Amino acid sequence: MIAKKDISDMTLDELDELEDSEDEGILLEYRRKRIAELKALGAKSKFGNVLEISGQDYVKEVNKAGDGIWVILHMYKQGIPLCAVINHHMTYLAMKYPTAKFLKAISTTCVPNYPDKNLPTIFIYFEGALKDQIIGPIACRGPNLTQEEFEYLIGKTGAIQTNIKEDPRPAIKDKMFADLADTNDW
Repeated sequence: MIAKKDISDMTLDELDELEDSEDEGILLEYRRKRIAELKALGAKSKFGNVLEISGQDYVKEVNKAGDGIWVILHMYKQGIPLCAVINHHMTYLAMKYPTAKFLKAISTTCVPNYPDKNLPTIFIYFEGALKDQIIGPIACRGPNLTQEEFEYLIGKTGAIQTNIKEDPRPAIKDKMFADLADTNDW
């Protein structure tokens, strides 16, 4: 059995060799952990597109989606422009956040007699429980809804981990207050 040399007794070359072997061990450990992280993410990243469902699929696809699964369901109707905008934005987000399940359904196939005035409607579920909802064109910010605004709205619910933390919608200034501020008449 060879006894280990004390660090104080090592030459510079021996110290360099020891440092290199320790660096290699650290790198191998980091690589192993990173591969495990990527495999875990790959196992969770099983969606990546928007699935069209009907009322018959609702319980299976939404309520029984699984543990740790966020479901974003867009209830829509053909011919409503904002619904088309949201369907487009959902396709982008589904690809960007493949760990969340993005679904869409024609409103009356899931809920008979669902009122058109409530469209678009977005339901956010986590592990089968309703966590949030965005109902109607005003809550969905109207026909000029941008991709960033939509991502922000969905991110606020916790369903996706977006980097957009501040509302990207331009702030609307009160015209009357702005006029008064400009003239200093108040």
